[in-house]
Amino acid sequence: MSDLDGLRIREAVRALVLDPDDRVLLVRFEFPDAGTRWALPGGGLEPGETDHEALRRELAEEAGLTDAAIGPHVWDRVHVIPFIDGKWDGQRERIYLVRTGTFEPQPHLSWDALHAEYLFEVRWWHLHELPADLDVVPRRLQHHLQALLRDGPPNRPFDVGV
Repeated sequence: MSDLDGLRIREAVRALVLDPDDRVLLVRFEFPDAGTRWALPGGGLEPGETDHEALRRELAEEAGLTDAAIGPHVWDRVHVIPFIDGKWDGQRERIYLVRTGTFEPQPHLSWDALHAEYLFEVRWWHLHELPADLDVVPRRLQHHLQALLRDGPPNRPFDVGV
């Protein structure tokens, strides 16, 4: 029996987007009751979508990246927390490495549409620029990113925690 039995868990994908200078692309969410969080771009799968289809759609919507070469599935994450709309009890995320050229994020969705999803900023960060107290998801993003940059992608995906 799993801790997730009986919960409505949304399937989702996220991208660890890295440019040639190893900058990571993050999006800033502002939730009414939970404050500001920086996270990897991505989101929930639509009915019938594959992980890659959903990730390409999300990257275009949130960052304007339309030619994403999706690499290996590197990390997993499950977060059990009620969604604001009450439809889900949590989210199961598969995180894929996406190496890309340098580009200026230009979301395809309007900022009004992104704000409706609580997304307010898209920004590149160098690892050394990420403040230790920056509220990021997953919480140990800096640690996991440093290991990935040093050692390369893992042989199989592993859980990076909440």
